[in-house]
Amino acid sequence: MDIQTDRIRKALALVNEQENQACPPLPGIESGRKLPAGVLIPLLQEAGSWKILFIKRTLQQHDRHSGQIAFPGGRAEPGDQGLLQTALREASEEIGLAPGDIRILGRSCSITTVTDYEVSPFVGLLPWPYPLILSPQEVEKTILIPLDWLNDPNNREIKAWQSPKEPGKDLPVIFYNAYEGEILWGATARIVVDFLEIIQGDS
Repeated sequence: MDIQTDRIRKALALVNEQENQACPPLPGIESGRKLPAGVLIPLLQEAGSWKILFIKRTLQQHDRHSGQIAFPGGRAEPGDQGLLQTALREASEEIGLAPGDIRILGRSCSITTVTDYEVSPFVGLLPWPYPLILSPQEVEKTILIPLDWLNDPNNREIKAWQSPKEPGKDLPVIFYNAYEGEILWGATARIVVDFLEIIQGDS
């Protein structure tokens, strides 16, 4: 997959100008009170291959997102000066990324989740290799998935998934095939697909 950082930056800027058109709401998600959150899409190059770094969340009782493959990030806190700072703060806390080491290219499509979070994803270039420091309370491990693999439609499908808020109501949700034994799905998978469509939209 051809990656040109300047083109990615321009494509993300264009999406932010037209986000209402470019980023439609997820199917089955009702408008209402939204809780702001910010996540980081860490883009890196390893052995000549472009990859995205994901985290696997530590299993936590009463946390419906625990054990899932996700991006570093989380909900906004009162002291955050914008959602980019939220994403960088969370990435620092979860995997030890120093904010100054990340080169931000822009913001991708925001999505609203079934848990009523409006998630803003920020794409950042991560120097690699990098001395990650994982928070054991939040992160079990990290996983690198190649962009070429993520971009292959044969590696993902849309499945019916029952809404936790409305029993009996099925929602169309993206599920990737297993990669190194882990399943990427749901809001994180949707963010990935949106990002891939954006950076290839003008090619």
